[in-house]
Amino acid sequence: MYGIVNKAIESLVIENFGIEKWNIIKETSGVDVDFFMSNEPYDDDITYKLAGAVSTEMNIPLSDVLITFGEYWVLKTGKEKYGSLMEAGGDNLKEFLKNLPAFHNRVMLFYPKLTPPEFKVSHEEERSLYLHYFSKRIGLKEFVRGLIQGLAKLYSTPVTIDLLEDRDAGDDHEIFKVSW
Repeated sequence: MYGIVNKAIESLVIENFGIEKWNIIKETSGVDVDFFMSNEPYDDDITYKLAGAVSTEMNIPLSDVLITFGEYWVLKTGKEKYGSLMEAGGDNLKEFLKNLPAFHNRVMLFYPKLTPPEFKVSHEEERSLYLHYFSKRIGLKEFVRGLIQGLAKLYSTPVTIDLLEDRDAGDDHEIFKVSW
């Protein structure tokens, strides 16, 4: 993942718990990087170690850490770093979710070594849709849930997210039913 992801984890921790807690989390994680460069790719293992250390140090389930980070990514990092790109994604939650493939194509212009997930929409109805999540990375479905929740907050849209299919259960990808 790119450094911007790890920098966002750092910012989330520092904003909510202080620099001292971040230093403890870095030490616990075993990650020996003084400063993350936003535009540089880092091994995914670094991000996983940081999230695991936040979970351990804060005594919070990893799934909750990932959900919180997903929301933070949208509401803080996304708005600050990609404001116009986020705005171009659509006028409401449904439009943004349908436009996720185009969004990632535009993000790849900034991060050419990015291996983004793939999203597809099916079963589209007036107040719901199925969001299919395909990724080479494992263990991030709760991060995706947090991203969806963050987008729902961004668009002031109350949302319900049900996981219908799950790679942990043997499916080939995750499917979320997103209802509003």
